[in-house]
Amino acid sequence: MSTVNAALPGVFYRRPSPEQDPFVEVGAAVHEGQTIALIEVMKTFSEVKADHAGTIGRFLLDEGDEVEAGQGVVEVVGP
Repeated sequence: MSTVNAALPGVFYRRPSPEQDPFVEVGAAVHEGQTIALIEVMKTFSEVKADHAGTIGRFLLDEGDEVEAGQGVVEVVGP
């Protein structure tokens, strides 16, 4: 298992917009480089990508939570 960390501080989002489904759900398979969340800083969005292939174990933050640079946001189990 590994933890994907935020590259920068901001607000954490699991979906591309409020009316859309989340990028991934717990238990979903992901591939290396797949977008799994967003971080917003001053109306600019940065993608959070899976570091390696595996399965989403759990999210460490809720939608709209503040996140610090280097803080863990999601656990990926596997490959």
